[in-house]
Amino acid sequence: MKQTYLFDFDGTLVDSMPVYISAMLEILDAYQIPYGDDLVKIVTPLGAEDTAKYFIDMGVPLSKEAVMQRMKNHMLDGYRHRVETKQHVIATLKRLKSQGASLNILTASSHDTLDPCLDRLGIRDLFDHIWSCDDFGTTKANSRIYHMAAEELGVPAQEVRFFDDNLNAVQTAKQAGLWVCGVYDASSAEYTEEIKRDADCYIEDFSKLSD
Repeated sequence: MKQTYLFDFDGTLVDSMPVYISAMLEILDAYQIPYGDDLVKIVTPLGAEDTAKYFIDMGVPLSKEAVMQRMKNHMLDGYRHRVETKQHVIATLKRLKSQGASLNILTASSHDTLDPCLDRLGIRDLFDHIWSCDDFGTTKANSRIYHMAAEELGVPAQEVRFFDDNLNAVQTAKQAGLWVCGVYDASSAEYTEEIKRDADCYIEDFSKLSD
């Protein structure tokens, strides 16, 4: 049976979380707004628009559009020139593709940063669908997005193999009925045991992924 995979991008396929996180924290630091240790866990699944709203609620004195533009400007250079795939990702994706699997991306990143990065890395053609949360008008913190993606993929939600490094996304995807694999990333290392508890499996890197 053809396997259907749905991958997060940041922290799962690519080592981009330092760039992503610095774009988030730079704004809060600039306006001397305090934040907790769980900020990254909270905002990573939200996407640019909901992150901007969250920061405004925290006290950032900018419009939603201005916050989003500032984050985008901070991230663009990194995604266009420096972000690389994580270890063993490309070889594993090519192996799965050669076996007839459907490979797809669902990420909180916008297409402005996502698409140029995939093109530079030379892996865009491996994927059948490349979705930003923006394409669905909601976030990975909403279980509905996983059902919408499964419908687009033409398979029941429980037949989708979903990979993510973020605890909130792992938990929400499980609630939606997907088969979920947690992926190690340094940015979420403190939540490793919780991710292992809530996911169906857990991998340190993509060399551990096998059928």
